[in-house]
Amino acid sequence: MATSQDIRIACVMVGLPARGKTYISTKMRRYLTWLGIKTQVFTVGSYRQRLSGLNKLHTFFDVHNEEAMNQRKEAAEAALADMIQWFEKEKGTVAIYDATNGTRERRAWLHKELTARDIEVLFIESLCDDEKIILGNIRDVKLTSPDYEGMDPDAAAKDFMERIEHYKEFYETIDEDMFTYIKLINAGHQYVINRVQGYLESKIIYYLMNLHVRPKRIWFSRHGESQFNLEDKIGGDADLSPRGQLYADSLPKLIEKHLGDRPLTVWTSSMKRTIQTAKKLQYPKKHWKALDELNTGVCDGMTYQEIEEKYPEDFARRDEDKFNYRYRGGESYRDLVLRLEPVIMELERHENILIIAHQATIRCMYAYFMNLDHEQLPYARIPLHTVIELVPRAYGCEEKLYKVDIEAVDTYRPRVPARVSQLKEAESTNAGASGEIADKEYPILPLSPKLYPKKSTPHKA
Repeated sequence: MATSQDIRIACVMVGLPARGKTYISTKMRRYLTWLGIKTQVFTVGSYRQRLSGLNKLHTFFDVHNEEAMNQRKEAAEAALADMIQWFEKEKGTVAIYDATNGTRERRAWLHKELTARDIEVLFIESLCDDEKIILGNIRDVKLTSPDYEGMDPDAAAKDFMERIEHYKEFYETIDEDMFTYIKLINAGHQYVINRVQGYLESKIIYYLMNLHVRPKRIWFSRHGESQFNLEDKIGGDADLSPRGQLYADSLPKLIEKHLGDRPLTVWTSSMKRTIQTAKKLQYPKKHWKALDELNTGVCDGMTYQEIEEKYPEDFARRDEDKFNYRYRGGESYRDLVLRLEPVIMELERHENILIIAHQATIRCMYAYFMNLDHEQLPYARIPLHTVIELVPRAYGCEEKLYKVDIEAVDTYRPRVPARVSQLKEAESTNAGASGEIADKEYPILPLSPKLYPKKSTPHKA
């Protein structure tokens, strides 16, 4: 298997201002990081603000403003230098170079500098002539920029539109046949793809083709309290407890109250307790095997106390590295992330979805939207008898919790001090009585050594 250190890809954004480049960059970074691929965004605008100061009006972006053009070039060079250093010192896998990069000359310079260092280059151009989308991007994102802090919103919008006009004077859409690129036209209405060859490049392209900027809401709910919850047992396919059934009875009214007249689709796992929880919801339903609870293998149906008594070494190792610990015959959280990747793709495509699933599966999806790292993911609080509403925005998610007034057991286990170091040295290998710890140096997404590293076409001046 290829490690992430064998592969280096620079995703170079291309597009006029207010075309969603930074939004796309942020989403890509979140997706790839969620899959365990070391990713970083280098935003040239932030370098420009540090070098030249804030509150720059549209005249700063005039192509005839020679002093400003030199400062902007300096910012682009500084961002590129930091990106190359990140690849070399931090052993990164995917870097995202977020800037307009609107001329063939600029793109040729970037391609030459990067391929000379054996870094693959994927250009990502966002084209948009839909005024409604452009104005929405300006209103939702650009007016909160430090350049317009304290400025009247109408005056700021007018200035930003004039800034765009300056960029249009020299903008050249990407058409260099020798480069690898994708064009995203009018927020996903059309795509143009050129010379995409590698596996990871293809995964990035596929993700981009599933991104949509339409407003959406996502609701998460665990199943109602189950009989196994009452008995402190993990796994299984238990029925709802009486209190869990009460939660299922109350769920339709709660959803209707907060949903309004929006259309909704309900997704559940294939397990009885989620299907029973969704039974009275009068919306289209889909059952996903991928949404099933984490497979606990030989520990299925046991209590944590029983696991600690029977497999003390493994019980300690799971507390040591909960994300990477895999039950024998079962799964780890990292396995679950890979299983849920197709679900995330579908969530990006759809608008209003209620997912009724399980603590571990919801943790993984919640971590994707809320940008939690792998250390935080297994400890996210997903309480019973609570609906979590997420509203994705340009740079994050708004979150609301709606708790139903029906008591339920608390299944949350907080992080505890590591105990593996207290075990005998002979017992401290990765293989344990019932499970193992996966190697965190490898990304979650399998990367084929047969496909990487791919040799670039050398840049020709």
